[in-house]
Amino acid sequence: MAIPVRPRLLAALAPTFLGCLLAQVTVAAGTPPKAFNLTWKSMNFKTILEWKPKPVDYVYNVEISSGSSDWKIKCFLTPNTECDLTDEIVQDVRRIYQARVLSVPRNNTYLGNPPLTNAPEFLPYRDTKLGQPVIKSFKQVGRKLNVTVEDPRTLVRRNGTFLTLRDVFGKDLSYTLFYRRDASTGKKEATTSTNNFSIDVDQGGSYCFFVQALINSRKINQKSPESITECTDQWRSIMGETLIIVGAVVFVVTIFIILLSIYLCKRRQSRAGQKRKETSPLRVA
Repeated sequence: MAIPVRPRLLAALAPTFLGCLLAQVTVAAGTPPKAFNLTWKSMNFKTILEWKPKPVDYVYNVEISSGSSDWKIKCFLTPNTECDLTDEIVQDVRRIYQARVLSVPRNNTYLGNPPLTNAPEFLPYRDTKLGQPVIKSFKQVGRKLNVTVEDPRTLVRRNGTFLTLRDVFGKDLSYTLFYRRDASTGKKEATTSTNNFSIDVDQGGSYCFFVQALINSRKINQKSPESITECTDQWRSIMGETLIIVGAVVFVVTIFIILLSIYLCKRRQSRAGQKRKETSPLRVA
């Protein structure tokens, strides 16, 4: 019985299958195959170009250009299928960059132009993904919940100093705080173009919350992953658990000391009684 194959699955696998088939044919013919599936992987401007296939009896050269400059070799005669291009793209994150991967023999000799594949254009300011934000501090005072978000540092430099996401994106970077009363399913949200939240909450209730970064000018890669959820009663919970543990330890130690004292006391009494028997005069019948 024939196994049915979905047309969409075939369409998705076709580029990879054809790429591998082409690689086998060109290697057999003595010509290094072209790279394929060139993909940019970038988070907070840490940027790596990846591609396929794994080379056999040949290597790759990776070149990059900002459009206004000549091609520059970054990874030379590499047997890997990735190349870190961070130090190039952080020079100006608002430029559009082109990259290409050339397949060359190991000795870098090839008659004619080596097979090459161009990567999609990459604009760091638009295309780098945002990493998971971190809540630096939080505190609930009465009816106010104050939350501070920490901006991660990037590899973008200005005057020798590494910039934060806020330094790079400015007011284009905002944070959204999602919060709810503990044990409640209702969720509220607040947005700020700074790193600080100060919102009104119900007095006496504890709250759980997380934050998410947002680049307002983007249509894609607009939001970051959600931060770790924090709760305002976590400190009290931790302290309560700590006190319980400390109390249990103190109780066990106290019982041990009492039992040890009773044992030593009885032992001293037993020795004293034995000594009196040994030193008492013998009675004459």
